[in-house]
Amino acid sequence: MNISILTVFPQLYEPFLRTSLVNRAQQKNLVRIDVEGFFQYVQPKERIDAPTFGHGPGMLIKPAVIEKAVDAQEGKHGKAFKIFFSPQGQKLDQHVLKKLVSQVQRVGHVLLIPARYEGMDARVENLYADAVVSFGDFVLMGGDLPAMALIEGMLRLLPGVVGKEESVLDESFSGPFVDYPVYTEPVEWHGQKVPDVIRSGNHAAMMAWREQEAIEKTVKNHFSWLRSQQLSPEQKLKVHNYIPKHYIALMHMDVLIGQDRQLGVTSVTSIDVHDIARSSTTYGIQQFFVVTPLKDQQKIVGTLLDFWQKGIGVDYNRGRHEAVDRVRLKNTLDDVISAIEAQEGKKPILITTSAGNHEHENFVSYTDQRRVWAHDRPVLLVFGTGKGLAPSVIKESDYLLAPIHGFTAFNHLSVRSAVAVVLDRWLGIHEKVE
Repeated sequence: MNISILTVFPQLYEPFLRTSLVNRAQQKNLVRIDVEGFFQYVQPKERIDAPTFGHGPGMLIKPAVIEKAVDAQEGKHGKAFKIFFSPQGQKLDQHVLKKLVSQVQRVGHVLLIPARYEGMDARVENLYADAVVSFGDFVLMGGDLPAMALIEGMLRLLPGVVGKEESVLDESFSGPFVDYPVYTEPVEWHGQKVPDVIRSGNHAAMMAWREQEAIEKTVKNHFSWLRSQQLSPEQKLKVHNYIPKHYIALMHMDVLIGQDRQLGVTSVTSIDVHDIARSSTTYGIQQFFVVTPLKDQQKIVGTLLDFWQKGIGVDYNRGRHEAVDRVRLKNTLDDVISAIEAQEGKKPILITTSAGNHEHENFVSYTDQRRVWAHDRPVLLVFGTGKGLAPSVIKESDYLLAPIHGFTAFNHLSVRSAVAVVLDRWLGIHEKVE
């Protein structure tokens, strides 16, 4: 494979290309790397850049300079798969990296064109780019460090570059889970001991331990990656065991009602109970609590629950029974918290929800699982009926979840729809299709 690099600063690559496996890959003739600077494609003292058109700071490399450089490299090594680097590009992960390597291998020549200054003239990418890669939602001074990182990532996937192929096959992000912890001598260091199972000689026990550690670390630290993967039914169940226990409370008290949004109590509807129960079961919620202080409402809900939990509804519809079986009736939110604490031995983290704007010390988004789950406590998601939860309930919660919005001004979801959306965004699998 030929790798060509066109850059403003070719000297940046000199130590990088002489180091470790990158150097070894070249010595073994697995890859040839050619670095050229843009300045050799202009006359002495001629600038390679020019100001941007319109109002705005910064300089851009001239399209004609890039054209000369691309033509020269393709003249030497053949037609290339051309990769540009930009925050506007496709975010790189292991899936994208594998796809790029496959495309490059078919061509045999990859041309990396890292930008500097304000980036590239848009017409250059439009004409040449086979791929535009982003290394994350941040901005660097140029694309050279991402280019080096891409080279290392690509070379690891080429046969013969890494000594032990299993090091590549089993490493983090090659499958749904990150790597397990590894240890070497000494057995004890700064009060930390190598786990006995690793030194036990019991291969089956060691493999089971490694799998458990890998799953737990992935759930806690890389849930966004995990939920994007294709998981087998067995893997889904194993993952579920490491997700902190989640509960739901649907509040019919401590809510706002009427046009003047006064504190009040709302009526329970059977469709909310049924639909939220089904959503709860789909996403692995431990229990769904319906909270109302009204005795007549409790009687209505009790009749419904009796029918599905232990009456003729059990055999009439087993799926509905399975869902409604996790519904519980409570008088107050404090009763819910006490019930969870009795079951789990820990007080739950309270996350409130709202469609409106509220002040809160701790907002969380739908990618903040790591932050919440680091407390190592059960999680209680609290939803309000009527016009939403009372400000006092929101203020006393540990976190407030960001409101659900679409790209319109309309924002009036039913509570059962809101629960389904929240659960999918917080706990759902969002598998990427390659």
